[in-house]
Amino acid sequence: MRFQVPQFIEVEDKIFGPLTLKQFIYLVGGGGLSFMTYALLGSLLFSALPIIVIMSASSALAFYKVNSRPLIGVIESAFKYYFSNKLYIWKKAEKEQQASEQAAIKEAKSYASIMVPKISDSKLKDLTWSLDVQDSIYASTKLNSKK
Repeated sequence: MRFQVPQFIEVEDKIFGPLTLKQFIYLVGGGGLSFMTYALLGSLLFSALPIIVIMSASSALAFYKVNSRPLIGVIESAFKYYFSNKLYIWKKAEKEQQASEQAAIKEAKSYASIMVPKISDSKLKDLTWSLDVQDSIYASTKLNSKK
């Protein structure tokens, strides 16, 4: 038997023309709230600023994405973060332990400075040239021995 496997399950269906159901609800809700604001405040002069704010908020909820996530999901996550309980843990370190750690760090730094030779640019070029020469000498002797 063959079964159809659903594809593109992460993409919402376009129900109202180019809009999904959520986008349509956000825009209709913003339009209705804007109309109620106009009806309550009367003239367009006083209600223009609140209407612009309401429509821009509803448009942002409908279309704006943050890191490919809808704005309503980002707002929900922000509310959960700010209003949930947080656990902060602090452990006081002992002074002797800090002193021993600092001594170990100083010893490691001094050991590293002794063990790591400092190579200047000219010495590094000489070293690479000598390695290239030795490689070419050994390569020619290997070729001669195979003949």
